[in-house]
Amino acid sequence: MTSIDPAEIAKFEAMAAEWWDPKGKFKPLHMMNPVRLDYIQTQITAEFGRDRRDLKALAGLRILDIGCGGGLVSEPMARLGADMVGADAAEGNIAVARLHAEQQGLAIDYRATTAEALAEAGESFDVVLALEIVEHVADPARFIATCRDLVRPGGLVILSTLNRTAKSFMAAIIGAEWVMRWLPKGTHDWNRFIMPDELSDMCGQCGLADVDRSGMVFNPISFGWSLSPRDLSVNYILTTRRPE
Repeated sequence: MTSIDPAEIAKFEAMAAEWWDPKGKFKPLHMMNPVRLDYIQTQITAEFGRDRRDLKALAGLRILDIGCGGGLVSEPMARLGADMVGADAAEGNIAVARLHAEQQGLAIDYRATTAEALAEAGESFDVVLALEIVEHVADPARFIATCRDLVRPGGLVILSTLNRTAKSFMAAIIGAEWVMRWLPKGTHDWNRFIMPDELSDMCGQCGLADVDRSGMVFNPISFGWSLSPRDLSVNYILTTRRPE
């Protein structure tokens, strides 16, 4: 059994060559990435008692980036010392990720596979990152349960996605796809967006405990992103822990 949706995989496979073009179809992720990385690093270093200022703050931690795409998150995590595994069901994404990491001199274990296959193989990690993927899988609850299986007791599962609100429809679909044309029309399906409490409930039902949640807010005036613990109306990120 797998939670992947072949149609969703095909969408991203078609755009694979543009992963590392900051002005291409993944421009929104490139713009969001510094804020997303700041949040992730803060949560991991706090949980594992690391000095956030250490250039190798994640050394010794095995981290899975599931749905890694071209490696926009895997590469910075590897630079911070993490033992990174990047997994994606789209082989085209993995080919791009491997080539870019090699060009950067980074050793990242990229695999064209699924979360379910990793769990079945008995893989385990200190942290599982599932970023901008939950809204694209066929069965979000099942996928989150698999992420739980992949993280060691005491480890973290960090998920980011889009809230199902009128504001997110305006921003992510009308704004990003129709007006700005950053993404091809149809990249997102608003009906598959997940509200924060719904995501928390899915996590809780499989034994993951909430640690923190924050919104990632785009300011159209400054054309930049920031974290907000109060505004989760469009993009948001959730940190959960698998109890010891």
